[in-house]
Amino acid sequence: MRLIFMGTPEFAVPTLSEIVGQGHEVVAVYTRAPAQGGRGMDLRPSPVHVMAQRFGLPVLTPASLKGDAEADVFASFGADAAVVVAYGLLLPQRILDAPALGCLNLHGSLLPRWRGAAPIQRAVMAGDSMTGVMVMRMEAGLDTGPVGMAETLPIGPDMTAGDLHDHMAPIGADLMGRAVGALGRGSLQFKAQSPDGVTYARKIDKAECRIDWDHPAQVVHDTIRGLSPFPGAFFEADLGSGTERVKVLRARVSDGSGPAGTLIAGGLTVACAAGAVTLLQVQRAGKAPLDTDTFLRGTRLAPGLRLAPSSPS
Repeated sequence: MRLIFMGTPEFAVPTLSEIVGQGHEVVAVYTRAPAQGGRGMDLRPSPVHVMAQRFGLPVLTPASLKGDAEADVFASFGADAAVVVAYGLLLPQRILDAPALGCLNLHGSLLPRWRGAAPIQRAVMAGDSMTGVMVMRMEAGLDTGPVGMAETLPIGPDMTAGDLHDHMAPIGADLMGRAVGALGRGSLQFKAQSPDGVTYARKIDKAECRIDWDHPAQVVHDTIRGLSPFPGAFFEADLGSGTERVKVLRARVSDGSGPAGTLIAGGLTVACAAGAVTLLQVQRAGKAPLDTDTFLRGTRLAPGLRLAPSSPS
């Protein structure tokens, strides 16, 4: 098949590798333009950009796909289909209509649940025990297209969004590879999404990342793991040299009670509105992640200290 690939983050890289490895002709790779990052704020190409260059594929990084000029360029490749994985730009109707067999999107949820930008994080934050990955044919609506293939995945009780992301990416790549093969043979069948059970996975807002201990322990735990490793749920405390922000990367629900936000036991067990959570892995700003025993050495954190409330920044 003659394909255009459209994707940006690490999640999309296994799918690009899969379709190249299957021998499809990838005539163009669309990805987001290099962005500033790192301590030096140098321009860094996306993970998909880097992989495409390794394969020797032509890379395009338009700021937008709106307008006739971009649509004409896209159509000029004469692609049979486009494969889209977390690209990050809206595809106008002219783009969607250009490939002879349409545009296939790999989405990380069991649609129609968690349509939108952050399906993996939202599923974990909501405490879902099951999710999946789906290949759908794209249309103008937000993740509303009919589904061609799907795989269901369990979400473990302590699984983070990062864990789920890493587990889902190769499974999604294999699923898309099979879907593209079936599309080329004319055997890929699509089924309309159910009108029931629609939820939206809106982008993560930084205000959601501050841990609210006034929730039950399970809600706090799900928020921590759903935001790990990025952008990271956090609390603030004086560790010996003034108030610092500390990300929590892993935790578990624990027994215990006390005023919400108070350290109630040795280590880092924090009381919530109901129950408690024990923090297992944390990260100070600009530092590497640490287990809590290592983190506590030399800090002023001790049972009785209240971590909340703290003023928003």
